[in-house]
Amino acid sequence: MEKSDLHIQSKSLPELPGVYQFYDDEKIIYIGKAKNLKKRVSSYFTKTHESKKTRLLVKSIKKIEKIVVDTEMDALLLENNLIKKYQPKYNILLKDDKSYPWICIVKDPIPDIFYTRKVERRRGEYYGPFTNVYSARFLIKLIKDIYPFLNHELNHMIKKETEDTIKIKFSENIKSIRHLIKGHFKKSIDELKNKMDAFSENLKYEEAQEVKDKLDILYNYQAKSTIVNSKISDIDVFALVTDQTHAYVNYLQISYGAVIRSFTLEIKKRLEEADEEILRLAVVELKQRFHSQSKEVVVPFKVSLPKTLKISVPKSGDKKKLIELSERNAKFYRIDKLKQIKIVDPEAHGIRIMEQAKRDLQLKNQPLQIECFDNSNLMGTNPVASCVVFKNGKPSKKDYRHFKIKNIEGPDDFASMEQVISRRLSRLLKENKPLPNLIIVDGGKGQLSAGLKSIKKLKLEKKVAIIGIAKKLEEIFKPNDKLPLYIDKKSETLKLIQQLRNEAHRFAINFHRDIRSKDALKSGIDDLIGIGPILKEKLLKKYKSFIRLKELDEEELINFLGKARGSSVFNQLRN
Repeated sequence: MEKSDLHIQSKSLPELPGVYQFYDDEKIIYIGKAKNLKKRVSSYFTKTHESKKTRLLVKSIKKIEKIVVDTEMDALLLENNLIKKYQPKYNILLKDDKSYPWICIVKDPIPDIFYTRKVERRRGEYYGPFTNVYSARFLIKLIKDIYPFLNHELNHMIKKETEDTIKIKFSENIKSIRHLIKGHFKKSIDELKNKMDAFSENLKYEEAQEVKDKLDILYNYQAKSTIVNSKISDIDVFALVTDQTHAYVNYLQISYGAVIRSFTLEIKKRLEEADEEILRLAVVELKQRFHSQSKEVVVPFKVSLPKTLKISVPKSGDKKKLIELSERNAKFYRIDKLKQIKIVDPEAHGIRIMEQAKRDLQLKNQPLQIECFDNSNLMGTNPVASCVVFKNGKPSKKDYRHFKIKNIEGPDDFASMEQVISRRLSRLLKENKPLPNLIIVDGGKGQLSAGLKSIKKLKLEKKVAIIGIAKKLEEIFKPNDKLPLYIDKKSETLKLIQQLRNEAHRFAINFHRDIRSKDALKSGIDDLIGIGPILKEKLLKKYKSFIRLKELDEEELINFLGKARGSSVFNQLRN
């Protein structure tokens, strides 16, 4: 179908909520939901899209299909289910293929409670899913500690309960057991307190003590939970962390002042989806997956969700702290994933960091080869500079270079930087070697301007990008920008720049120290009587510094220089 025909078809769509499906020649390539199908679908063919991926999507569309629904909520749920079913090429991918554990309560023939990954509704009541087996096991142990009649292994050994007594006790306590599984500890605690008070009033102290023991178990379990505010109950908290290729959405379920569930969903981006779009889809998916009945959703920014839900975007207070807690969980999950990728697929890890650096530093290309320059001198003496080279985010030590500054009087960092970058780039051009994609200078605007002057003289400003990093506040300066560029202190891009800067500084300082030591050694040896040019070079090579030479004893000097000359040099050094 021609694009003009598709445009006409989109104009004929109803102004109703629904789900639209884009097809290429063979299959569905994108699924989306809309409050107004006509407006949303038409926008694909009337707007000029900035994203290359979106332009590619529109170019690939050959057919449009729609499903009209009653409400926006229906559209949300249908879109989510269809994306999971068909996994279209251009939709975000919810990366999760696990089967999660559920807790099952069986009434017949004998009441029982256990966890399973296989859900068979006819068998009993199922609660979950739980994020891991440990949390399901722990909850079952808690329930069996409070209601020992469900501990069949123990009952079999001590023969305390019969099938009939188990059924009776189960029927009496089933509501409390359900509350515990759902994380509603307050209801169970209140029920147990009422029982304990009733037993005490009737002077049944042994029964009251048994109930108190159960309360202690519950209090102990609750103390291990992350306590929030007892007034905050039945809310879902979501936070989002993104990079160039993936998004991570953390979900916290809060019940009666405690975090009873935490789960992070990894999402692979297919188009350049907005954070609002990603979070919206994730909220629907996670509420569906974990069967959440909560009517309040706490999120870091406004999200278009059905009106049946109360959306909170807290600016301060306990709910804001919950957002921060959720965000920390998402960040740690991302860090763990990146560490795993670094170990399993270091090449992919390098590509991802290069893409992130390109984005953070607003570069045209990925900085696959970065070179960092630093100057070193002591009150203008022995001025030197260093150049360190990183390729794909890793040091390439064979390409490191030292420079002795020529024809510059006194300490002049700007002139030194201009000279060194000019010499380095001229050499690369002469030898027909690859130029760096990015140059980093250790310093602020002055050093940056000096480096840029060299690049412009060689007419390389379109091929080589340059930035400066100032030490105090770790500010990034770019040419022609009055204000510095601030990058997240914890970002991998800033860590990479800092690593380059520190390596260049170390390399320059070490070179400067070597030159100073050699100069000191040379000047000291020049004053020694009986040491000619050949012996002078041998001493320089063996002892490196004049201080070390002075510390030698007479015997070692005699062994190295002979008896007469060794004794003479020893006496000269001592005097």
